[in-house]
Amino acid sequence: MVKVTLMKSPIGEVKSVKATIAALGLTKIRTYKVFADSETLRGQIRKVAHLVKVEEVKE
Repeated sequence: MVKVTLMKSPIGEVKSVKATIAALGLTKIRTYKVFADSETLRGQIRKVAHLVKVEEVKE
């Protein structure tokens, strides 16, 4: 399991980065979601790595 927290605002970012943040379900700064780890999720995290904090979480 992976906990993804939005740490910086996507204002001023390109459209695709904003869309990725929205697809992850992160709306406000310091909101977080817990996801099952997958290659798709890792790709999304790489795209927005400069805006989010990622932590490994035990189930």
